[in-house]
Amino acid sequence: MRNMKIRVNGAELYYEVWGQGPAIILVHGNSETHEIFDVLIPSLAKDHTVYAVDSRCHGQSENTERISYELMCDDMIQFIKKLDIHKPILYGFSDGGVIGLMIAMKEPNLLSKLISSGADLYPTGMKLTLFPAMIKEAIHRDKVYRMMFKEPHIKARELQKIKIPTVILAGEHDAIRTSHTKKIARSIPGSILEILPGETHTSYVISSEKLYPILKKYL
Repeated sequence: MRNMKIRVNGAELYYEVWGQGPAIILVHGNSETHEIFDVLIPSLAKDHTVYAVDSRCHGQSENTERISYELMCDDMIQFIKKLDIHKPILYGFSDGGVIGLMIAMKEPNLLSKLISSGADLYPTGMKLTLFPAMIKEAIHRDKVYRMMFKEPHIKARELQKIKIPTVILAGEHDAIRTSHTKKIARSIPGSILEILPGETHTSYVISSEKLYPILKKYL
């Protein structure tokens, strides 16, 4: 494992590199770090070069004044180009899934495949009643939480720009509405949809042995 930092798009990002083989980039969700993939990475690294990145304002990356999905999308595009990572697969969870969708729309030839889980196109795609009052209060104090409840703003028809193989994942009891997840998959030409029985938004992802077998089918 190598731990490194890189400056892209006005922000210094922390990332780790594991293993050898075709490249796969892992992008975490809101208020998390690359460490949520601690169980997944060793399995992936047997056959892939794994890039595990902390998004801006998260983990060991720079806490910049501004954060948005658009900025994080551009961060990752520059990250891939600056490191000259050829046609990586990108797996993004939650906010990371949103970033993956945006990259695939903005740079249709940059990735070889996208696997996005627990993503939304706009805040009302979330089951807002699942969030406790303490989190709603934190929105007023924390720019990262605040972003999640004000963004993104992606139109379903824009997803038709995605031309690479795409897999859309969500839990049966996800914080994202199942109808919303199905809308995302339906809007991406040729995409595969998998709703995971019994799973919540995070249960199959964070430090979970379940995630690798799910992803392996699509790698």
